[in-house]
Parts: sequence; structure tokens; C-alpha cells
Amino acid sequence: MRQTSFAAMQCSLARSLEVVGDWWSPLVLRDLFLGLDRFDQLVDDLGISRNLLADRLAKLVEGGVVAREAYQERPVRHRYLLTDAGRELVPVLLALTAWGDRWMTPDGGPPLLVAHVGCGARTTPTVCCSACGEPLRSDDVAVSAGPGGRSAPGTALLEGVLGPRPGAGTMDA
Repeated sequence: MRQTSFAAMQCSLARSLEVVGDWWSPLVLRDLFLGLDRFDQLVDDLGISRNLLADRLAKLVEGGVVAREAYQERPVRHRYLLTDAGRELVPVLLALTAWGDRWMTPDGGPPLLVAHVGCGARTTPTVCCSACGEPLRSDDVAVSAGPGGRSAPGTALLEGVLGPRPGAGTMDA
């Protein structure tokens, strides 16, 4: 169980991890994307305890990346669906999976193959520049302070590395 909350951090990555940053949530999101949308299916596929899955699903619903929808009245049963925000996480999960396929491949090769529906070709998901389409690698990007930067937990030392944010002489507390 995580004891530190990232919700108050002045960092988009930290706030994202507040919602999806435990070990199970990315796997739950993957399974929902793949079509396993019922509680029992998720328990069976992941081998996760029922109470832990209930906790993770509640956190994902609260975080706005999963919606809970009744599909049966008596007894009441729910299915879980990715919201728009959850669907926008899918490329992130695919990129992390591609990294795992490259550096942590299970015996026998990658367990999932990805094809682009638009052209039908098998693809390896990559993170690309939104302007030119070139893949982004750590040596190919420059980061500068953004307007939401503050001298606060999660970004306390960045002003010294990145310089002041636009429109401010110094970062605010």
C-alpha cells in the first residue's frame, strides 16, 4: 500500500501516478482495453485478490480513467469501461509494453502483437514528435520550465536546472 500521496505535487507526472502509479492499475487498464470488462474476468486473468481489485477499480473510477456501468439488475453486476481519459492512456501502456518487449521479453517472445487498424501493418508503438512525427528519444528532446512550474514538492529543484518559468522572475512557492 502506497503511503505517500502525490496529489499535491506540482508535477503532471506525479499527479498521473497518483491515479495509475501502483503495480496493478496499468494491468487492469490493459485488460479493460483488451475487452475484459467484468470484475470476475479481471480477477481470473490477473490473479489479483478481489479486495485489492475492488480498491484499484474504485481508485481508477475516482481518478476519471474508468467508468462503472451496471449490466445486470438482479443481482446488480457492473462492467468497467475506459473513459476518454483512460483511452488516452492506451498509447502510453502500448509504449511501455514495447519497451518491455525490447528489454524484458518473456520466454517465447512478446505475448501481444500490435497492428495499426488504419493501415493493417504490425507496429511497434513509439512516442513521436507531434509536429514532425519523428520518434522521441532522451537525447532528442529539450525541456524548459512551463507556466505551471513552482518551487514546490515534485518540482522544487527544477528552477535551478531549467531556469524560471515563462512570465516569472522566479518560481512561486
